[in-house]
Amino acid sequence: MAMTGVLRPGHAQLRVLDMDESVKFYTDVMGLVETGRDASGRVYFKTRAERDHNSIVLRRADRAGLDFFAYKVLNKATLEELDGKLKAYGVVTERIPAGEMLETGERVRFQIPTGHTIELYAEKTDVGNGMTYNDPEVDVVDGKGIRPIRMDHALLYGGDIDGSRKLFEEVLGFNLVERVKLEDGATDLAVWLTCSAKAHDLAMVRHSEDNKLHHVAFQLASWEQVLRAADIMSINRVSIDIGPTRHGITQGTTIYFFDPSGNRLETFCGGYDHYPDNHPITWSWEHVGRGIFYHDRKLNPAFLSVLT
Repeated sequence: MAMTGVLRPGHAQLRVLDMDESVKFYTDVMGLVETGRDASGRVYFKTRAERDHNSIVLRRADRAGLDFFAYKVLNKATLEELDGKLKAYGVVTERIPAGEMLETGERVRFQIPTGHTIELYAEKTDVGNGMTYNDPEVDVVDGKGIRPIRMDHALLYGGDIDGSRKLFEEVLGFNLVERVKLEDGATDLAVWLTCSAKAHDLAMVRHSEDNKLHHVAFQLASWEQVLRAADIMSINRVSIDIGPTRHGITQGTTIYFFDPSGNRLETFCGGYDHYPDNHPITWSWEHVGRGIFYHDRKLNPAFLSVLT
């Protein structure tokens, strides 16, 4: 599959209550690399393996949550093309000038029907990851904290997930990978979408309140790394929501936990490859517990209701 439009999740800007405490958490526990601070007080991070300047941006606020979630597109021509398609679809877009975020080019910002703010951008400075483009070593193995490979996806909660799904599918070229049906057998409770060959680059759950964040996820290399992450969380007394365990949906292994401000994060590994000719997988209401938590086969009430 040639990836020529939306490439991957690019950055998430999270609101945090205490910047010093949050910087310590994302540096010492998550093992992210701080890459800069801007004049407005935002702090920028990347994972150990990411080459682009930033994937997580923290902004101090009185309420935790997600300001916006962004996807990187192939190039500036693609950015212009997708901006035009969004406008033709009836979506109001806003241009955020290059440099408003450190080392990041012009962004196209818009709101989806669930109330979340999404951005597209084409350019971000390649600051490297300690491995060269010529004859590199396998990896940089030292460093503290969990040290995920990349910021991978987000799960968003809101009302009109049907409208948001259609926008991602019809305008941005995403594919539906999995869905969970409500008791009526017709209405989607949740959907998993991809713009790549991953099992998901975005998930959405139907909820009474718009513009809510369930979690931002970080990819790990193996089940052993998931267990190591759990050890690091316990050593640092991190609040763990659930895990280590496994999903039936996407088949990934996982831990859900909270940053000091209450934003839920996920570290996970695995999950199958998806191609556009694959049929979407549908889970019935009777099996939703097994779909979400394959081993427990039941839902954790806090997992569904604690949002930022």
